[in-house]
Amino acid sequence: MLFYVVVYDIPDNKRRKKVHDLLEGYGKWVQYSTFECVLTRSKFDELKKRLGDRLNLEEDSIRFYPLSRHTSARVETWGVGPAIAEYPSSVIV
Repeated sequence: MLFYVVVYDIPDNKRRKKVHDLLEGYGKWVQYSTFECVLTRSKFDELKKRLGDRLNLEEDSIRFYPLSRHTSARVETWGVGPAIAEYPSSVIV
């Protein structure tokens, strides 16, 4: 599993809402256009495919920043808002 910070800039309200709603099923909304997601490789691939169906790459921008357990532990959070998403303590296969 990897921790991803997903950020987007989508000028169209309808598309932005669809992307936001989709991302809510994969992670935690932490700021206006920012989600934190802990995903397996297959879930990450699934998310990218589903997002691709909702984006207009001529107008929209989305970025995926993978963070390791080591680097995510060094993230600093200032001010209001939720704490950083946590890795699950165990994985059932």
